[in-house]
Amino acid sequence: MKNANVRIVGYEEVYADAFARLNIEWLERYFYVEDYDRNVLENPKEHILDPGGYIFFALAGTEVVGTVALIHRGNLGFELSKMAVTDTFQGLRIGQKLMYHCIDFAGKNNMKRLFLDSNTLLKPAIRLYQKVGFKEIAIPEKLQYARCNIRMELNV
Repeated sequence: MKNANVRIVGYEEVYADAFARLNIEWLERYFYVEDYDRNVLENPKEHILDPGGYIFFALAGTEVVGTVALIHRGNLGFELSKMAVTDTFQGLRIGQKLMYHCIDFAGKNNMKRLFLDSNTLLKPAIRLYQKVGFKEIAIPEKLQYARCNIRMELNV
Protein backbone atom coordinates (compact mmCIF):
# COMPACT_ATOMS: atom_id res chain seq x y z
CA MET A 1 0.00 0.00 0.00
CA LYS A 2 1.22 3.48 -0.88
CA ASN A 3 2.06 5.86 1.93
CA ALA A 4 -0.56 8.62 2.19
CA ASN A 5 2.01 10.93 3.82
CA VAL A 6 2.00 13.75 1.31
CA ARG A 7 2.85 17.39 1.46
CA ILE A 8 0.93 20.16 -0.26
CA VAL A 9 2.92 22.75 -2.20
CA GLY A 10 2.10 25.75 -4.35
CA TYR A 11 2.51 26.08 -8.09
CA GLU A 12 5.92 25.80 -9.68
CA GLU A 13 6.46 25.64 -13.43
CA VAL A 14 8.08 22.20 -13.03
CA TYR A 15 4.64 20.82 -12.04
CA ALA A 16 2.67 22.33 -14.97
CA ASP A 17 2.70 19.10 -16.99
CA ALA A 18 1.45 17.11 -13.99
CA PHE A 19 -1.42 19.58 -13.54
CA ALA A 20 -2.61 18.91 -17.09
CA ARG A 21 -1.86 15.17 -17.05
CA LEU A 22 -3.73 14.40 -13.81
CA ASN A 23 -6.79 16.37 -14.88
CA ILE A 24 -6.92 14.90 -18.38
CA GLU A 25 -6.53 11.42 -16.84
CA TRP A 26 -9.67 11.72 -14.70
CA LEU A 27 -11.69 13.66 -17.28
CA GLU A 28 -11.12 10.98 -19.89
CA ARG A 29 -12.01 8.27 -17.38
CA TYR A 30 -15.37 9.76 -16.37
CA PHE A 31 -16.35 12.26 -19.08
CA TYR A 32 -14.33 13.90 -21.85
CA VAL A 33 -11.98 16.86 -22.10
CA GLU A 34 -13.95 19.94 -23.08
CA ASP A 35 -12.37 22.79 -25.04
CA TYR A 36 -12.48 25.01 -21.96
CA ASP A 37 -10.65 22.33 -19.92
CA ARG A 38 -7.93 21.95 -22.51
CA ASN A 39 -7.41 25.70 -22.74
CA VAL A 40 -7.11 26.11 -18.96
CA LEU A 41 -4.90 23.03 -18.52
CA GLU A 42 -2.53 24.06 -21.30
CA ASN A 43 -2.34 27.67 -20.07
CA PRO A 44 -2.71 27.65 -16.27
CA LYS A 45 -0.65 30.80 -15.81
CA GLU A 46 -2.92 32.79 -18.12
CA HIS A 47 -6.25 31.36 -16.94
CA ILE A 48 -5.65 30.69 -13.23
CA LEU A 49 -2.54 32.31 -11.79
CA ASP A 50 -2.39 35.70 -13.54
CA PRO A 51 -6.04 36.58 -12.70
CA GLY A 52 -5.31 36.00 -8.99
CA GLY A 53 -5.88 32.26 -8.61
CA TYR A 54 -3.80 29.47 -7.10
CA ILE A 55 -2.77 25.93 -7.93
CA PHE A 56 -1.66 23.39 -5.32
CA PHE A 57 -0.03 20.00 -5.65
CA ALA A 58 0.08 16.93 -3.42
CA LEU A 59 3.57 15.42 -3.46
CA ALA A 60 4.55 11.95 -2.30
CA GLY A 61 8.29 12.37 -2.17
CA THR A 62 8.98 14.13 -5.45
CA GLU A 63 6.04 12.56 -7.31
CA VAL A 64 2.99 14.71 -8.00
CA VAL A 65 0.02 12.58 -6.97
CA GLY A 66 -2.74 15.18 -6.81
CA THR A 67 -3.66 18.73 -7.67
CA VAL A 68 -6.35 21.38 -7.19
CA ALA A 69 -6.92 24.98 -8.26
CA LEU A 70 -8.65 28.01 -6.79
CA ILE A 71 -9.77 30.13 -9.73
CA HIS A 72 -10.64 33.75 -8.99
CA ARG A 73 -14.13 34.48 -10.34
CA GLY A 74 -14.50 38.12 -9.31
CA ASN A 75 -17.58 38.85 -7.20
CA LEU A 76 -18.50 35.15 -7.17
CA GLY A 77 -15.43 34.32 -5.07
CA PHE A 78 -13.06 31.47 -5.87
CA GLU A 79 -13.98 28.36 -7.80
CA LEU A 80 -12.48 25.20 -6.39
CA SER A 81 -11.63 23.39 -9.61
CA LYS A 82 -9.35 20.96 -11.38
CA MET A 83 -9.01 18.62 -8.41
CA ALA A 84 -7.53 15.28 -9.41
CA VAL A 85 -5.63 12.45 -7.73
CA THR A 86 -3.67 9.92 -9.73
CA ASP A 87 -5.22 6.46 -9.94
CA THR A 88 -2.53 4.66 -7.93
CA PHE A 89 -3.07 7.01 -4.97
CA GLN A 90 -6.89 6.89 -4.93
CA GLY A 91 -8.49 6.02 -1.59
CA LEU A 92 -5.73 7.52 0.54
CA ARG A 93 -7.62 10.75 1.40
CA ILE A 94 -5.36 12.90 -0.75
CA GLY A 95 -8.38 14.67 -2.25
CA GLN A 96 -9.55 15.39 1.29
CA LYS A 97 -6.10 16.79 2.19
CA LEU A 98 -6.16 19.02 -0.89
CA MET A 99 -9.68 20.19 -0.01
CA TYR A 100 -8.78 21.03 3.59
CA HIS A 101 -5.67 22.84 2.39
CA CYS A 102 -7.82 25.02 0.09
CA ILE A 103 -10.32 25.80 2.84
CA ASP A 104 -7.54 26.69 5.28
CA PHE A 105 -5.77 28.78 2.64
CA ALA A 106 -9.04 30.58 1.82
CA GLY A 107 -9.64 31.40 5.49
CA LYS A 108 -6.11 32.71 6.01
CA ASN A 109 -6.34 34.84 2.86
CA ASN A 110 -9.73 36.40 3.58
CA MET A 111 -11.54 34.60 0.77
CA LYS A 112 -15.19 34.71 1.81
CA ARG A 113 -16.70 32.15 -0.58
CA LEU A 114 -15.63 29.03 -2.39
CA PHE A 115 -17.83 27.31 -4.93
CA LEU A 116 -17.51 24.34 -7.24
CA ASP A 117 -19.28 22.82 -10.20
CA SER A 118 -19.43 19.04 -10.38
CA ASN A 119 -21.51 16.08 -11.49
CA THR A 120 -23.63 13.89 -9.23
CA LEU A 121 -22.21 10.78 -10.93
CA LEU A 122 -19.04 11.46 -8.92
CA LYS A 123 -20.58 10.19 -5.68
CA PRO A 124 -17.34 9.99 -3.61
CA ALA A 125 -16.43 13.56 -4.59
CA ILE A 126 -19.90 14.88 -3.74
CA ARG A 127 -19.74 13.13 -0.34
CA LEU A 128 -16.33 14.72 0.29
CA TYR A 129 -17.65 18.18 -0.58
CA GLN A 130 -20.61 17.69 1.75
CA LYS A 131 -18.35 16.35 4.51
CA VAL A 132 -16.23 19.51 4.52
CA GLY A 133 -19.31 21.77 4.54
CA PHE A 134 -20.19 22.56 0.92
CA LYS A 135 -23.94 23.01 0.34
CA GLU A 136 -25.81 22.60 -2.92
CA ILE A 137 -27.06 25.85 -4.47
CA ALA A 138 -28.92 26.75 -7.66
CA ILE A 139 -27.04 26.19 -10.90
CA PRO A 140 -26.65 29.34 -12.99
CA GLU A 141 -27.96 29.29 -16.54
CA LYS A 142 -24.50 29.46 -18.04
CA LEU A 143 -21.74 27.17 -16.76
CA GLN A 144 -18.15 26.76 -17.90
CA TYR A 145 -18.59 22.98 -18.22
CA ALA A 146 -21.24 20.98 -20.09
CA ARG A 147 -20.74 17.97 -17.76
CA CYS A 148 -21.80 19.81 -14.59
CA ASN A 149 -25.20 19.24 -13.02
CA ILE A 150 -24.54 20.53 -9.48
CA ARG A 151 -23.08 23.67 -7.94
CA MET A 152 -22.02 23.80 -4.31
CA GLU A 153 -20.69 26.59 -2.11
CA LEU A 154 -18.87 27.06 1.16
CA ASN A 155 -18.75 30.33 3.05
CA VAL A 156 -15.31 30.49 4.62
